[in-house]
Amino acid sequence: MAETNIHKYWTLAAVCLGIFVLLIDITIVVVALPSIRAALHTSFADVQWTIDAYSLSLASVMLPSGSLADILGRRRVFIGGLAIFTTGSLLCGLSDSGLMLIAFRAFQGIGGATIFAASLALLAQTFRGKERGLAFGVWGAVAGAASGLGPLLGGLLTTELGWRWIFFVNLPIGAVAILITLTRVHEFRPQGARRIDVPGFAVLTVGLFCLVYGLIESSRRGWSALGVVAPLAIAVALLAAFPLVERRQRQPMFDLRLFRKPAFVGGLIAAFGMNASLFAMALYLTLYLQDGLRLSALAAGLRVALITGTMMLTAMPAGRVSQHIPVRWLIGPGLMIVGIGLLLMRGITPGASWTHLIVGFVVAGAGAGLVNPPLASAAVGVVAPRDAGVASGISNTARQVGIATAVAALGSVFAHGLSHTTAATVGAHFASTLNELLLIAAITALAGGLLALLLLRPRDFVQHGEPSGEIQRPQLAAVQA
Repeated sequence: MAETNIHKYWTLAAVCLGIFVLLIDITIVVVALPSIRAALHTSFADVQWTIDAYSLSLASVMLPSGSLADILGRRRVFIGGLAIFTTGSLLCGLSDSGLMLIAFRAFQGIGGATIFAASLALLAQTFRGKERGLAFGVWGAVAGAASGLGPLLGGLLTTELGWRWIFFVNLPIGAVAILITLTRVHEFRPQGARRIDVPGFAVLTVGLFCLVYGLIESSRRGWSALGVVAPLAIAVALLAAFPLVERRQRQPMFDLRLFRKPAFVGGLIAAFGMNASLFAMALYLTLYLQDGLRLSALAAGLRVALITGTMMLTAMPAGRVSQHIPVRWLIGPGLMIVGIGLLLMRGITPGASWTHLIVGFVVAGAGAGLVNPPLASAAVGVVAPRDAGVASGISNTARQVGIATAVAALGSVFAHGLSHTTAATVGAHFASTLNELLLIAAITALAGGLLALLLLRPRDFVQHGEPSGEIQRPQLAAVQA
């Protein structure tokens, strides 16, 4: 019995290490991007792709990875994800061009999606009853700490050791997680595992890639260029065809029947809106702090940590409150508070200090903290336990699609706003363009909050007990990526 308990907590340790290194890498990279751009002499489009290559991999591989974990075994797939992520981190740190970094970030994202898909399934198979609640609580605390520490650690490493160390720092953590999983974690394969939906995976991945490629290239080539129109047209055709492809599959990657439930759609809109607003703006706020205000990476990280720190403070009570009130009253108002925070950041002028952003940072972070914990129940609370993994995977896909498309779309506006500047006017153009981006992001958050309030109807949620051995990719929806 004692040995069984030891194995349980070794499993928890391995999963927490994997999630920590995965989530910290999302926020740690943003702070280092200006330094990467300067060191590798990359274009602004390359900077966007550094974020989007990772997000697109996560979005595309999340659901197939869940099926693969059920087919091959969750422990085995978790180890594979850690190995891919750790190797990708090494290759990113060794990159000597923007193209190499983008390619290895995409590779790293494949590992990240696999870690996501298998991690909580490992906890669900290991812990039962009250122990499961404790395990998920520890997991959530580690996830929140990783998101909060990312900007600080990214700024510190970039300033003191150089940008490559934001990737190298993953190596010892990944190695320890792999060692623990190999020696201390039990294998498990559920009965009746779903097959991988190859046609759906191919259509969705190519469609999303063409969409983001067209949006990013529009900032460089213009909207009428063939290299922009063609990929956007392909994206529209493939994404429109995706539901038709899924209907023909015996075991589709996306269960389209879920979209008949307004509450499920509302949860997806909220997940998309959260990442397409505040988290997409993190890149451009960091560029403003470092390129506009000439702050160091560490100084910028300390300031961005106001957002993640406030988010952590409000997420803890929000998680407890979400057990007692309908999630619509946290997600809807929370997104609206994010929108208000983004509006409070506006009014930037060429001579403004970073202190102008403080109130907006705190307000937006508080709103994000209200949104993130209850998104899990919004994603899976309207489905039966057997569908929880699929529902959670779709929610996380919506998050990654949100940040990938928003970074690309906002980047097009950003590049256009700075396209005709001179040395004398760059400050004014930078400030006015950032104000425009903040308005777009605020409208996205406010619209998402309003739709969440309307669609997250309490009567759509079902009551069910704890399933036997299976859930749990559900809780993934509680984490931003």
